[in-house]
This record gives sequence, C-alpha cells and structure tokens, in this order.
Amino acid sequence: MLGNSAPAVVTAEDLVLHRDTHLAVDSSSFQIPAGAITAIIGPNGSGKSTLLHALAGLITPSSGSLHILNGPPTTHGSRVSYVLQHTNVPVGTPITVRETVGMGRYPGLGLLRRRTVADRQRVAEAMELLDITDLSRRHLSELSGGQRQRVFVAQGVAQDHDVLLLDEPLTGLDLRSAKTIDRIIHSEPEHGCSVVLTTHDLEEARAADYVLLMSGRVQAAGPPAHVLTSRNLTLAYGLGALHDRDEAALLFPTEHYDHNESSGGRG
Repeated sequence: MLGNSAPAVVTAEDLVLHRDTHLAVDSSSFQIPAGAITAIIGPNGSGKSTLLHALAGLITPSSGSLHILNGPPTTHGSRVSYVLQHTNVPVGTPITVRETVGMGRYPGLGLLRRRTVADRQRVAEAMELLDITDLSRRHLSELSGGQRQRVFVAQGVAQDHDVLLLDEPLTGLDLRSAKTIDRIIHSEPEHGCSVVLTTHDLEEARAADYVLLMSGRVQAAGPPAHVLTSRNLTLAYGLGALHDRDEAALLFPTEHYDHNESSGGRG
C-alpha cells in the first residue's frame, strides 16, 4: 500500500474480475498513486487488459471493490480517458483525423452544448502535441499504424481528464510514433494527471513511477526497483532465476529507444 501521505487515485479491495465466464483477475488488493505514471506488467493472459477495462468502467467487478477518483469507475467516465491498444478502421471509413481527435471533446459536451472555440483549440493543441497537424484532413484508413495510434492518443489527450488509461500504447510502433507518445505519457503528471498503462516491456515499466506486476492477480505493487526483482519476475513469468537486469532484458527483448532519454531523464 501507499505511504500515509501519498494520495491514491485507484483503490481496490479483494477485487475479482471475470471476462465472460473466465476468471481473469483473482482476489487482489492494491492502490495506485495519484499524479504518477503506473505501469501494469505481466505475461499474456495475466489480467492486465481486463484490469484496465475495469478501471474504464467497461467491466463490473465480480466481487470486491474498485474505486477510481473516489468512486466507482462508472461514475467518473468523463474524467477518465481511455486509449485502446488497437482500433481497427475499415478501408474507406469517411472520418478524418481532426474529426477523430474532436471526439475526445464529446464526453464533456452533454446533450445540448455545441463545441466552442475552446473545444476547437483543445483539439488543435492535442494534434500539435502528437505531431499530426499535417494529417488533419486525411482519413484514418489512409494512415499507418503508428500514425493512427498517435491520433487516438491525441483523442484521449483532447478529453478533459484526470486519469489517462492506455493499453500497451507503444507496442509495435515505429520509432517516431513511440517517442512522441512516450513524451506525452511522461508529461501528463506535470499537468496533475495520473497515467495508468499496460505493457509487456520491462524497460517501459522501469521508466514508470509505480508498477503493478500481474499473473492472474496483482502479485506485487510499488516502485519499479521494489517490484521488478528477480524473485518477483520469476514468480510472475514462471521462468528460471533472473540474476540481473541484463539477463531480464534478454528474456524480454524490445525494439525501442531509451525511455530516460525520451522523457528527459524521468523514471
């Protein structure tokens, strides 16, 4: 658990989650600190994405409790921005980049309010941050995978939010897109926002402020140096002993850049 002085943006007690009839997350109790970057890491099928879905209010706990921003996830939908891992766009879909990013303003509009100059400015700023302004008139189906991911992250950033959820945001991206998105992730706490992301990448998890290690339940939670130990990784992944960081990196190969360099030394 967090220290007495550290506020929590997420609190779970004896949380159990199912996907259909399958037990995805067994009884888990944990907290996630506010104003920080939290990485959820674990092997395939460990419950990472299921937990993120629950935080977004898309899955109801089978038992136990889950609170985000001091209430159930379903009560804070407009303040929690969720960027999915993959969003398929059928060829010929007549929606532009600007229109897609603009959808990030919908949660705050309500039924009657029309978009204002401030809304349009927020969309423009999000596109500039994700380096997609020059793509604003192009259709999503015309973009590369990395470009589309930047568009959907821009949509999440354009939404008024206190928490940004991202499901494996850097997986399979070109270097330019990965660097751009990673920079945005590490700038969010500077604006008072909390970030929770899932990842398979040990280095990405090490660059976070806080880590949840999962393997069917939350096995460990805390700062990266305390959680990503040889013993914990062995238990979570069912591997032989990992003697040091270099050996762990070999077991979890990645094609990415230096997160510390990208984020100005943060992590």
